[in-house]
Amino acid sequence: MRPTSVARALQGLIPPKIATPSSVSSGASSARTENVVAFYKSLPKGPSEHKAGGLRGRYFEGKNASGAPVLATILALFGIGYTIDYQMHLKHHKNGHH
Repeated sequence: MRPTSVARALQGLIPPKIATPSSVSSGASSARTENVVAFYKSLPKGPSEHKAGGLRGRYFEGKNASGAPVLATILALFGIGYTIDYQMHLKHHKNGHH
């Protein structure tokens, strides 16, 4: 990306400079200043409410938060690992011979 396209993309995120020497020295508020003040007045006030989605939102945040998915994952990995180990090696030792 070119620097100009980056600046153009971020133009809406960066507030404009409203306290220029010409606007401060004149004493009267300009239309640009009024637009910026109106924009900031229209923003929501208070803490933002972000809701996590997916598995994190369903199991780890909110009123249903628990560690059950972590425990189930550990047990599933243990079960799969033991099954593979049994099939590859341990079933040859069940009658005592090697």
